[in-house]
Amino acid sequence: MLAKMTSKNQLTLPKSVTAAVGPVEYFEVEARNGQIVLTPVRIQRGGAVRAKLAELDLSEQDIADAVAWVRKSPATKKPRK
Repeated sequence: MLAKMTSKNQLTLPKSVTAAVGPVEYFEVEARNGQIVLTPVRIQRGGAVRAKLAELDLSEQDIADAVAWVRKSPATKKPRK
């Protein structure tokens, strides 16, 4: 089977291939010995957030600072009644 790469570096995988691995939304991608290897990954929503935070290498203090910054922003203040 062939999969064509588009001008935007996108591939469409044949339906028979994706059906063989079952329902999956994400694939781990790596180049190994001149080949592209796709491994199905089943990520839970919380897991995806934790993975992204780990990738960004944010500390707990970075997150606390960001929350404090948002809370003092005028755009987030609720109007008084």
